Amino acid sequence: MPVLPPLRKPTLILRCALLAVSGLVCATTVLALGTHQVPVAPPKLPPKAPPTLVPRTVSELCAQMVRRLPNLSSAVCARAQLVQGAVASNSIKGTPIFQRDVISDNAHLRVLVIGGIHGDELSSTALVLNWIGAAMETPSNIHWRFVPLMNPDGMLQDKPTRTNARGVDLNRNFPTPNWDKEAPNYWRQRTKNDPRRYPGPQPLSEPESRWLHDQMAQWKPNLIVSVHAPYGVLDFDGPTVAPQRLGRLYLDQVGIFPGSLGNYGGVHKKVPVVTIELPSAIRTPQEAEIRQMWLDLLRWTAERLGAN
Repeated sequence: MPVLPPLRKPTLILRCALLAVSGLVCATTVLALGTHQVPVAPPKLPPKAPPTLVPRTVSELCAQMVRRLPNLSSAVCARAQLVQGAVASNSIKGTPIFQRDVISDNAHLRVLVIGGIHGDELSSTALVLNWIGAAMETPSNIHWRFVPLMNPDGMLQDKPTRTNARGVDLNRNFPTPNWDKEAPNYWRQRTKNDPRRYPGPQPLSEPESRWLHDQMAQWKPNLIVSVHAPYGVLDFDGPTVAPQRLGRLYLDQVGIFPGSLGNYGGVHKKVPVVTIELPSAIRTPQEAEIRQMWLDLLRWTAERLGAN
């Protein structure tokens, strides 16, 4: 800002008006008689928050999840003993997609359990971590593969988001038939371009959805259990008879969506997909309810898929 010589009050006011018109800021203090221009210091901005650490190890991931997820203890996360699997992949920001296999003797069924596809559904990840402990304590003829957090970039933000780091809804990014036409049209017409449900520029555009797609192609699960929130119902897609209830959740099939895992896995690939919608995206069910849902899942799997 140019320094103005001392001026009388009327002249200074005129000078300020001219400077304001030209787009400059006239920061002055008008003093009586012998007025002087005193520059006003700019307001102090709050310091920028340090960037959120991108977890690269299991201990770093557990530390962040315990801080963000209600009802999740360090002991539960540590006991899960998550690792990177043979089909390794990272999120957009570089967080590994960790998993845990629990293999019983004579296992002849493969069951894939997924949590946290939507990053703002915190309870889904906590439930899957608790179920890892349940699987370790419950004999069955099942090879379990648990993936508690499919979308770490969405969940580990200061304000968790449904979408991943590129703003894509991972549960609309799977290659269902006619995706190129149906998924964009559904997003524009039915959701009114809702950014929380953006299906992406093309199917499997995201590393997280590609990882799950590759798991299905290479590991070939006999059943997929996908945990969501907060609608408090049980959904099902696939060729066998659906479970009628898990714990307090009753079957209420809500239909299929272009690019969804239920559509791709259950309808297109004929792999049964049980979709659990917990009642709350924040609060994890009580321990007794978690246990009852687990026992009901085991019972249905034994009856319909022969896990006995």
